Amino acid sequence: MNKICEILNIKYPIIQGGMAWVADANLASAVSEAGGFGIIGTGSATADIVREEIRKCKKMTDKPFGVNVMLMSPNVESVIEVIIEEKPKAITTGAGNPAKYMEKLKKAGIKVIPVVPTIALAKRMEKLGADAIIAEGTEAGGHIGELTTMVLIPQISDEVKIPVIAAGGIANGKGMAASFALGAQGVQIGTRFICSKECNIHENYKQAVLSAKDRDAIVTGRTTGHPVRTLKNKFSKEYLKMEKEGASSEELDRLGAGSLRLAVIDGDLEKGSFMAGQSASMIKEIKSCKEIIEEIVKESSNIMKEIY
Repeated sequence: MNKICEILNIKYPIIQGGMAWVADANLASAVSEAGGFGIIGTGSATADIVREEIRKCKKMTDKPFGVNVMLMSPNVESVIEVIIEEKPKAITTGAGNPAKYMEKLKKAGIKVIPVVPTIALAKRMEKLGADAIIAEGTEAGGHIGELTTMVLIPQISDEVKIPVIAAGGIANGKGMAASFALGAQGVQIGTRFICSKECNIHENYKQAVLSAKDRDAIVTGRTTGHPVRTLKNKFSKEYLKMEKEGASSEELDRLGAGSLRLAVIDGDLEKGSFMAGQSASMIKEIKSCKEIIEEIVKESSNIMKEIY
């Protein structure tokens, strides 16, 4: 049996990305119901909101699901406590080191799967007792590292013994088959699920992804040390212009404040930050999570059969 399916008790080794403001109980439950592993994205949400979403998800599916925790969130301590009380199957973590929470999460029976952009961090997470790792290439949407998926996955899979989940630029069966060939045991997919029927975001966001061309997913924030991949629009162009002119981190923070919410909730095509990966240009239609997952699995299986 596939190791990721075994660890998470799921049918297909497809994990949905924990996208802040985007990945709610509705999306997570739909992915889990379809045989993948749905994830609720917490971003900087309060513990009460996180508890509410976890309980909603439990009502919508009896299948395993997880929660993504942004470790730089001001509410991280209380969110971790809620997760320990509510006991989802697993958490994925980003923007920080989960070391201080690892022992109590494991004691509560919760699997810990950190997202890592480098080999060194992957090895550190394995030493800490992570159950698996998500190795994310720079092609991904949102906060990113520098290494591409193509070079990151084979190196990390050679360096660690725990299962590796590939992320960054994967939106179809070709990407999934390639990930397995590179040494991954599963894939994490974010941008493709933005264009799912069950994703509760503004229609403008979905249309922005559907109309994206191959060079439209650009990177802002390199000068701040926190690069983010987002779709090209008035906001991202203004951000890049300010960066080039030497704007301070504080000025850039002010410009970016609330921009993701403007995209997800308001669909503000000018001022919103439409986070999406380079795979956006591969996505041509809105389908149900079940259709998306089954399509990816079928295409991947056919490719693997042809190769082997």
